[in-house]
Amino acid sequence: MPSLSGITAVDVSLGLAGLYIAKRALSTSKQSAPYPPGPPGLPVLGNLLDWPASKEWETYTKWAQQYGDIVHVNLAGNHMVILNSLDSALALLDRKGQIYSDRPQFHFGGELVGWNLSLPLSCQGDRHKELRRMLLREIGTRNSLEQFIPMEEAETARFIRRVIDEPDRVAQNVRKLAGAIILNVSHGYQVKDGDDEMVALADRLMEEFSHATTPGAFVVDALPFMDLLPSWFPGTNYRKVAAQYRESRNEFLNKPHDFVKSQLADGIARPSFVGSSIDKADLTPEQDELVKWAAAALYGGGADTTVSAIYTFFLCMTRNPDVLSKAQEEIDRVIGHDRLPTIHDEPQLPYVSALVKEVLRWGQVAPQGLPHATSEDDFYKGYFIPKGTVVIPNIWLFTHNADTYPEPMAFRPERFLGDKPQQDPREVVFGFGRRVCPGQQLAEGSVFLAIAMVLATLDISPKIGADGKPIMPEVDYVGTIVTHPKEFPTMVKARSARAEALVRAAADASL
Repeated sequence: MPSLSGITAVDVSLGLAGLYIAKRALSTSKQSAPYPPGPPGLPVLGNLLDWPASKEWETYTKWAQQYGDIVHVNLAGNHMVILNSLDSALALLDRKGQIYSDRPQFHFGGELVGWNLSLPLSCQGDRHKELRRMLLREIGTRNSLEQFIPMEEAETARFIRRVIDEPDRVAQNVRKLAGAIILNVSHGYQVKDGDDEMVALADRLMEEFSHATTPGAFVVDALPFMDLLPSWFPGTNYRKVAAQYRESRNEFLNKPHDFVKSQLADGIARPSFVGSSIDKADLTPEQDELVKWAAAALYGGGADTTVSAIYTFFLCMTRNPDVLSKAQEEIDRVIGHDRLPTIHDEPQLPYVSALVKEVLRWGQVAPQGLPHATSEDDFYKGYFIPKGTVVIPNIWLFTHNADTYPEPMAFRPERFLGDKPQQDPREVVFGFGRRVCPGQQLAEGSVFLAIAMVLATLDISPKIGADGKPIMPEVDYVGTIVTHPKEFPTMVKARSARAEALVRAAADASL
């Protein structure tokens, strides 16, 4: 009997009934208080059929309006709690971080694909601590990143040169910029002009990781006993997908790692996280393997989020010419026209810095982050949250709450200036508690540098349609864990011959 790509409602119901009975029989947890409020569900299935297929944060926000700041969802006996207020996220994920910093164990993405060994999905423990320690030591502070600043500036200039030469490929070149910087930092790999196999591999990996770790994307996450079923059974086609994803994972772990080893052997290795970590006589095979996983986490945590933020900037500048003009006026006044901005100019560019914050707030880089999980039973505001509950912070709502950010859909950098600036979104968008992104400093620096250099050298405006009117791009984000603006029309060109000359000179500079 051939394998099917989907599974019928009858199949789901029968399987879930078995899971429900087993969970009830084996459960030892005693509920002594009610679960938080949430949408009513069906017997056995719970809210499984209510789960959104895309843009989950929009459904979370609707549930927040109906049920409040903390919402409980039952996915076939698997508990999920959605935090719809920053206060609840801080109370649980930060102040109770010792029991709210685990990760849910996705059967598909974790066990079948193998991402349970990665930093983002690893449970609390010695391995998780060691991976974080390795990354924080090398890239956790601005000082530790100083050695990479000349490379970032050169790669950003190359990016702007590509945009000038290929004005209709902004999205593709933003992605290439992010990949170029991260691969340089992680493996000392310099991205080639044109198509680059390492960037293509990394991009494919990020798409697959995001899909594999999206709650509700694979029925086997709720029904792990499906692995006991024969391959012809309806709904088991996920095994083929998992095998493909595992192959990509292995290729990305090993290919750039082997590149660094080859460069070290030839004495031509560039400075990198992997190079400094493995160039040791006493390195054990176990430590070598950890370096691979730490480097993969560096790419996963930095590249995709940087792409989203920088492309959001282009979207916002296309839609908000007044903001573009104000930022360029500050750049011209402070930097002048004889050099390009650097990361070290940030303190002297308050409006540009505020613009960067507004990009991170207004956009949807990681609207729900990676889910946390409880390692113990807990009680909050009189509600029971059992051990193993998946906990999702609704980050999109935190950054679009009208009480915190009046007129939240308006793009307004001024909200972060003056005597009473609104809350810095960087305190939210990089995660919470013991799961805060260890590559935050690298991401912030890369985004600021790209935005400042683009403002100094490029003009951005809407494209003109056949009717002679500007085409205002729509705001539409796609993706799951990390989201990006859907590709949109925009017009970009060098601000002046002098600006273009500066870019080309910097792009040609030796690294």
